[in-house]
Amino acid sequence: MTLSTPINAKRVMKNEKPSLDQIKVTSTGFLSLFSLVGIMFYGLPFFYDFWVQNFGWSRATVTSGFAFGKVIVGLFAFFAGWVIDRFGPRRVMLFGILMGGLAFIGLSMVTSLWQFYICYIFSALAYMTGGPLPNQVLISRWFDKARGKAMGIAYLGIGIGGMLVPQIARWLNSNFGWHQALMLLGILIIVMAFPITWFVKDNPASSPQQIKQEEQKIPISKILRSWPLYLLVIGSMCSIGAVSGTSQNLKLFFSLDLKFTQEHAANIISLVLASSLIGRLLMGWLADRYPKKYVMILIYSLVASAIPLLFFAETPGVLYLFAFVFGLGLGGDYMIIPLMAADLFGVRVMGRVMGIIITFDGFSEAFSPMLVGWLRDHGETYASGFAALIILAVVGTIAVSMLPRKTARSS
Repeated sequence: MTLSTPINAKRVMKNEKPSLDQIKVTSTGFLSLFSLVGIMFYGLPFFYDFWVQNFGWSRATVTSGFAFGKVIVGLFAFFAGWVIDRFGPRRVMLFGILMGGLAFIGLSMVTSLWQFYICYIFSALAYMTGGPLPNQVLISRWFDKARGKAMGIAYLGIGIGGMLVPQIARWLNSNFGWHQALMLLGILIIVMAFPITWFVKDNPASSPQQIKQEEQKIPISKILRSWPLYLLVIGSMCSIGAVSGTSQNLKLFFSLDLKFTQEHAANIISLVLASSLIGRLLMGWLADRYPKKYVMILIYSLVASAIPLLFFAETPGVLYLFAFVFGLGLGGDYMIIPLMAADLFGVRVMGRVMGIIITFDGFSEAFSPMLVGWLRDHGETYASGFAALIILAVVGTIAVSMLPRKTARSS
């Protein structure tokens, strides 16, 4: 398929000096990802051990909410991608931001499992409609030459949000209790992300309605017949599963197995996310200069090499090494997928392509933490769970290594 961009819009997208609208787009990505991934995705696991201790739920149960919400909402990921392609990402993101805030506020008041699961459906809806997917489409529409750099800056929101939220959550919990901590975090999500998203534009000012009309001419059958799509799905699904299974169980591992204090556990998790900031900037910079396939292999290899270090968690200094290496991989893992997809399939179908990929990634992201928690509940250690995550990471690296090196903007 041959993709065309109106001349004026192309000038905007390739302008070396970012325009005010491009800065607004990048800032919107930063703040929405800070809120709906940094706070929500990395913040909720901080409360897992409180739910285990207060409600008597198992590790598998407290991680199952994430899986339940992801599976229910993940079934509609392709539809969400179509809606974003058809109507633009802005309105979809506004809905997602509200859902994210309501999910936290609801979780602050849960007393039973059915309420817990409903709140996690809201959380998954927020992630799908206000998180990476619409931001990837939005940034890809506004940037071409510096797309990797722009995506890296926006994705810093995930790292900074994830780095700060354990400390914020710990402070709020110490001063107000975990119920009020969740409610205040929910309000913070809405206050931070909603206003700037309200004022952002879906497309460059000179980009006419012709773009949307051209998008609809690209049949889904062409995408589904593309074998690189399946390699990208397998590779990203495996690596995302390894990342999610690790990060969602870290607080439980540190707090309940290693008997770390809340402060110690929060500090290690914050270090992981601090390292991810370096990873996002570095991988974004590399992706603008080298074939994205090789950058993707590097990222997935970092994840695969970091997880085995958890077997030696009681050795002094090893957890800090794990936090640094895993953080580097984490920083690039989610970001590199849309960059690779844009190279392979072009930006006109980004919503639909990423909708397909995120559907499968969502299943892996959902069940991986639950599997690791279940293996820990039925064993004496996390050894089996960590071994499963290592296998996932290695398989993902192999799948990505089979992707074509050159871009496939025409097929």
